[in-house]
Amino acid sequence: MTTEVLLDTNTYLRLAKRIRPAVGCQFGQVPYVVVILKVVEEEVHRNPKLRFKNPWFDEPEFAQERLAKQTRLSAADKQDMKLVQDVLMGTVQLEIDKYTSHGRSPPGPTDCWLLAYGQIKSAIVVTDDLGMHTLAEEAGLRVWHGFEMLAKLRSAKVVDNDLVRDIYDALERNGDMTDTWRTAKHEEFKRIFGPKPKGND
Repeated sequence: MTTEVLLDTNTYLRLAKRIRPAVGCQFGQVPYVVVILKVVEEEVHRNPKLRFKNPWFDEPEFAQERLAKQTRLSAADKQDMKLVQDVLMGTVQLEIDKYTSHGRSPPGPTDCWLLAYGQIKSAIVVTDDLGMHTLAEEAGLRVWHGFEMLAKLRSAKVVDNDLVRDIYDALERNGDMTDTWRTAKHEEFKRIFGPKPKGND
């Protein structure tokens, strides 16, 4: 039984340019298969900043891959997901302080739609959004950080150490390094980057 691994927008943008092919990639003994939903495409196209920072997004190679392998939702799927999305949005509104502390943004409709897919399809959602992790924990849903997926791809020999370094270099250059990725650099990928340098707390 294959387990779907659903990428949110930022995770797709961080990984898909260098892990080829990204969508439809199968890995691990479970096995896992990487999927995306149409909302990722829509989110990038309506966000000028994302389009500017990721000009490769609409290059034919990537656009055709997404079109060919994008997960299609049935009417029943959409109806079920809408119900779960509404519950998740309500959960956020009931405890809004929990999701806005430390300068975070609360999960929005797109975030909740992706988590709803995780609920309905028993999929793992990959996101570096800490608010989504908090909400997923509340709802008992499975989520990974982007670096966790990258570590699993490395264990499955889909990516090698050089590619892990390339991805980290790209995150640094693009100013896209999150605290979780930075911490993982010297913990999850200690064999590649070595232990955390002293004095860098």
